[in-house]
Amino acid sequence: MCDRATGTPLLVKALMDCYGIDDPAVRADVLDPVRADKEQQKPWWRKYSTVLTPTQYDGYLALEAGAVSLSSYQPMLVPGLLQTEGYARAVISRMRMDLTPQQVEALVKVRIERQHSRLGGDQPAKLWAILDEAVVRRAVGSEAVMRDQLDWLLTAGEQPNITVQLLPFSLGAYPGLYGPFVILTFTDPTPDLVWLENPRNSVYLETADDVDHYKEVYDHLRACALGPSETRTRIAQISKELRS
Repeated sequence: MCDRATGTPLLVKALMDCYGIDDPAVRADVLDPVRADKEQQKPWWRKYSTVLTPTQYDGYLALEAGAVSLSSYQPMLVPGLLQTEGYARAVISRMRMDLTPQQVEALVKVRIERQHSRLGGDQPAKLWAILDEAVVRRAVGSEAVMRDQLDWLLTAGEQPNITVQLLPFSLGAYPGLYGPFVILTFTDPTPDLVWLENPRNSVYLETADDVDHYKEVYDHLRACALGPSETRTRIAQISKELRS
């Protein structure tokens, strides 16, 4: 008989039938751990499936969950993995006017749980986030929400697995202004891919040429941006301006 905590409930039932195990108590004793094990293996976002499915967001969450590093470029908003709860609520409620307040709150919870899942724990993913200066100057929510968000960017940038860089206004035009993207890196042999998000149909780019192009653009952005230390100084200055 196989280990009772492995396989699927259907397979285990078939094996017990094959071996003539009919006693209900024995069958329950074997099946209960299997069911519990399968339940624990479900992705954490499954409980939010009713609000995620219409947005096609669950596909990205599955990819993000398997990535070892994420290279994010955002010209407009703080990346979801670095958003505070208040900022996330303001963004989702204003950008997704089709959602009910309950659905907004569900997506806020997803965003916060994403952060704990991917950036915390024993094996956190590496996040490199490059932001246009417009991201930290655009008022999203109240002044208090923005102050908290800027403070969190400063705190998050000090964590060993997180790097934040800012592209200053003085840079002028640069590659990347066409829109945000994320490069997801996986362990071999899974190839890297690029995620392009839009309101209706987000796109995965998987060909080597496409991925290499975005990696080249990202390397250019990283070279043009303020260094992590300079970025913290600039964000701290902007945060101080909000308090004056």
